Amino acid sequence: MIDSGERDDRGREPNDGPGEGPDDGWEGWEGTRRWVQGHLAPGERLGAVDVLRGGWTSRMRRLEVRRDGDGPHPSPSALVLRSFVTPFYRRHAPGLLAREAAVLRLLEGSAVPAARLVAVDAAGAVCEHPSLVMTALPGRVCLEQDAHAPARARLLAAQLAAVHALEVREADRPRAWQAWTAPERVAVPEDTARRALWARAVEVIGSPAPPYRACFLHRDFHPGNVLFDTAPTHDARGAHGARPVVTGVVDWVETSWGPADLDVAHCSTALALLHGPAAGLAFADLYTAAGGRELADGRAHLYWRLLDALAFAPDARKVAEPWRELGRTDLTPAVLTTRLEDYLQALFDRYA
Repeated sequence: MIDSGERDDRGREPNDGPGEGPDDGWEGWEGTRRWVQGHLAPGERLGAVDVLRGGWTSRMRRLEVRRDGDGPHPSPSALVLRSFVTPFYRRHAPGLLAREAAVLRLLEGSAVPAARLVAVDAAGAVCEHPSLVMTALPGRVCLEQDAHAPARARLLAAQLAAVHALEVREADRPRAWQAWTAPERVAVPEDTARRALWARAVEVIGSPAPPYRACFLHRDFHPGNVLFDTAPTHDARGAHGARPVVTGVVDWVETSWGPADLDVAHCSTALALLHGPAAGLAFADLYTAAGGRELADGRAHLYWRLLDALAFAPDARKVAEPWRELGRTDLTPAVLTTRLEDYLQALFDRYA
């Protein structure tokens, strides 16, 4: 996601996505390869390179690391390389990558399953593109609308509560939160039949932000930034099954200091778009049940929910592009617009 302070109002310039394309190994990336190799342990070498899908602000690659002396078939480990390759994001890379590097250092040894920082070249002084390399985490992004979706939502809520529970010294706190939209920047769908609903929502976020108790925020916490795996289960009759487990939380470039409601709102909007308004509406209750921080009441909580939801207008295309890459081809602009509008109405029905 994009914030309105450092970057351009969550929008992006034409053709300014991650520029992934077909994987071309290290062609044109020789300086980056040497830089990464220089941070490997003695006896380690880089192997296969795979482009990772599901994001649009940067190019993500999984780098296989092999160890010499492990016999004819050494067991590989892996790193992840984040590089900002397009001009728009290269301009903001020093701040974004420096923030992510600082957060990854802060999270080392914490209860949050985050990658370990290996190295960062935030300005692209050595690499062809501003880059950060970190350890790879197990698991995968799960966006499916399947039988495990409710269990994953509960795990998301518990993981977000754990993020908010982090105790951070004042000197280590990230920057203050920034809004990703404002009344004058809300893009109302041109063909909507519910203009009064949009006007009502815009009016709410035109009010001053409610008072809040600040905490440590991921600030872009949603199902696309959490990795899952499965763990075996056994019931009383000895039947075998599997349950989802969280294996990692990724993408810490937007980390901020602010209201827990804002992180809850962001994940809620994503769930509403992925699985329908009811899933988005329920997330705050799951978060509270998981022992999360106290959320605002009524219209104050509505403010944070709408401030996030309206930043996805008119059709959430920027988040939906990587979601479709990961298999959710059902998330067309028309579907997303309908879900977003239904979600806005559901928020008013509950909190207004």
